[in-house]
Amino acid sequence: MAKTLYVGNLPWSTSDTALADAFRPYGAVISSRIITDKETGRSRGFGFVEVEDDDAEKMISAMNGTDFAGRQIVVNEAKPRQG
Repeated sequence: MAKTLYVGNLPWSTSDTALADAFRPYGAVISSRIITDKETGRSRGFGFVEVEDDDAEKMISAMNGTDFAGRQIVVNEAKPRQG
């Protein structure tokens, strides 16, 4: 199984790859994606990282509140999408 982590307060220039690379030292990253504005294509400053269940808590405690390219990021378990 996998868990999805929400990552907020990201710099606008962050790529999917850079986001995944930041989490890799702490466990297995399945995928990552930066959320972009539909009209402008610009980053909205947050994204999601899909990780193995066993690594999720370790990644949250290791990354939450850390400096990522000059910004203090927020990391927590993503809430299910409201339908």
